[in-house]
Amino acid sequence: MSFKRILFLSSIIAVTFYACGGGSEGESNKKNSSSSTENEEGLTFRDVNGVRFYEVKRRFSNGLSFNKDGFMLQPTWILEYKAPDTMLAYSPEKKGMEAFYLQFDHGRVYNFAREFFRVKKIAKDSLILQRLQVDARVITKGEVSDVNCTYYTKDYIEKVLKTTVGELQRPTSADTAFIKNLSKRTYKHPANPDSAFAATEIVNFKPNSKNVSLKLIGYADSGAHRKSFAYMYPEYRVEINKSYKEFRYRFSVIVDVKGNLYVNRIEGVLPEDMPHRKKLIQGIADVYLKNLLHIKPGTTLGIPHSSEITISLVGNK
Repeated sequence: MSFKRILFLSSIIAVTFYACGGGSEGESNKKNSSSSTENEEGLTFRDVNGVRFYEVKRRFSNGLSFNKDGFMLQPTWILEYKAPDTMLAYSPEKKGMEAFYLQFDHGRVYNFAREFFRVKKIAKDSLILQRLQVDARVITKGEVSDVNCTYYTKDYIEKVLKTTVGELQRPTSADTAFIKNLSKRTYKHPANPDSAFAATEIVNFKPNSKNVSLKLIGYADSGAHRKSFAYMYPEYRVEINKSYKEFRYRFSVIVDVKGNLYVNRIEGVLPEDMPHRKKLIQGIADVYLKNLLHIKPGTTLGIPHSSEITISLVGNK
């Protein structure tokens, strides 16, 4: 995974992490959050005091919930403004609403839960907030500041739209078409890491021999907020007994729709040694992993495609 991708993920992930797991913070020199200029609807947060809003859409400006790396924006927040300067956000860990100081920054930009948002719309039955990445008080351009979150009240969802929160949160037909197009690229170039993308349902390994044990590292024990992005970098620890010699390698593989493994990145190897080491580990993958594991390829929205996983491989004689 590239540094640029990691930077993007860490920025977007923070939206979920701080809202669901972060603590409330006091601020010195507080500004009254209700003193901001009115938004395009002519309403401010004061006009929706005590109204609970449920996030039903979280999308990029192109209307999609996914980017080309397979990262999926998932609407999960529940918000409620409490005058004069508090924003309540639902915490799955605490199973209740948690209070955050709502600080007016400038224009229609606010900060709460350690995140910046631009208010695009406030209405009696809906909110639209744009999540912003701010570094050194400057709004960063690009995908990290291109996350638009739509919220509706329960009454609007049930009485006007006559549907449910869960139904509105589902991926759209445009999302499905986008994932199908990305997947087609992996069918043409199954081993190419530039074509592969993260699978929301990760590659599944199951041992078919008593000489193999494996563990999915970090993913299974993640909290709810971490599981929402843990699929971006899945890692298995695989231990093989009765191998031809003792070894320890940590590397990534591209897993295609047929369950074939293509070694990609290898940890701790000098550039001049890379070709030989890659050939060696590819041989181990072909002989041991392919024959000792049942391999189910990763899928997104039920569509199989090539994706990358990391393997910590241990061989015992």
